[in-house]
Amino acid sequence: MADTESSSASIQPSPSRRRPKKYRSIKDIINNAKYAVVPDDEDYSDAVCDQCGSGDRDHQLLLCDKCDKAYHMLCLRPIVVRVPIGPWFCPACSSHQPPPLKSFSQTKIFDFFKIKKCTASSVKRISPQDSRRRKRRTCPIVHHKKRRRLLPYTPSNDTDKRLEQMRSLACALTSLNMEYSDDLTYSFDMAPRGANMSSFENGGMQVLSKEDTETLEYCRGMLKRGECAPLLVVFDSCEGYTVEADGVIKDMTLITEYIGDVDYIKNRQLDDCDSMMTLLLASDPSKSLVICPDKRGNIARFINGINNFSSEAKKKQNLKCVRYSVNGECRVLLVATRDIAKGERLYYDYNGYEHEYPTHHFV
Repeated sequence: MADTESSSASIQPSPSRRRPKKYRSIKDIINNAKYAVVPDDEDYSDAVCDQCGSGDRDHQLLLCDKCDKAYHMLCLRPIVVRVPIGPWFCPACSSHQPPPLKSFSQTKIFDFFKIKKCTASSVKRISPQDSRRRKRRTCPIVHHKKRRRLLPYTPSNDTDKRLEQMRSLACALTSLNMEYSDDLTYSFDMAPRGANMSSFENGGMQVLSKEDTETLEYCRGMLKRGECAPLLVVFDSCEGYTVEADGVIKDMTLITEYIGDVDYIKNRQLDDCDSMMTLLLASDPSKSLVICPDKRGNIARFINGINNFSSEAKKKQNLKCVRYSVNGECRVLLVATRDIAKGERLYYDYNGYEHEYPTHHFV
């Protein structure tokens, strides 16, 4: 009986003698994996544009991920500047449509833009230029080279017209699932505010003067009161959303500041956002920053750029994009370069600094 028990016990393998389970390495799996073969019925070499019927310029053909129809990037309305990252749907398969302007009431507009309600008597609308004129000259006249100062924009006097201007911006932002913001945003998963230091700029950065800083703060104050710049966001079948003047704008007028999320440019190498703006070009490229208006932004998001390869398109430029050091931080301002008439659309040069943005598709 003891022999039987001893023999049965010997059959049971001890835990220490169990053979460990062997797993295949990732390298071995990759080397022995079967290659996917694309069947002949998915050959798109003979694809033609559904709009113009031509198969030329196949490098500009986009294939819809739903209906498999092909479209030239320039044949689409609005045109597509570069090949999108991820799935793409043609206009017929896409349900993206701009909302009607009447979808925003006055109350919703005030909530959307976080406008502070205040009485007219409590607000003194004195521009920095007016306050400087009223100062009595106490020093002898000294002739200096005249420097062109920034001018604050002049909002429309008609309240209904201002509501219409804000309504057009609110509709454009919501159609892109964006929130309105009047200041740069710093998130924990992007770049901290401490990274936006103008002292990091390679070669230095132009400092915004005290007078122009007062003009910038004056314009910010007007925005918080709902006194926006005389601008309308309109939808064009060729250009998409664009901005036009809803009143006369003088030369050197501060139009707006470029607003969005601040992130390191190294984190946006594969980003398909077509409105990223350079904020900081640091000596160390890993510290360079960009403004990304894909989640939050303002009217600057919808101001279009010129075609740098067309002399006629360059004539349309009426704004310039300038990076300034404001209180030690980098800021991007859009300023009028000439008088702008009512109804004229706003354009500036996207390649004012790096000459890397593809503008040959622009109209």
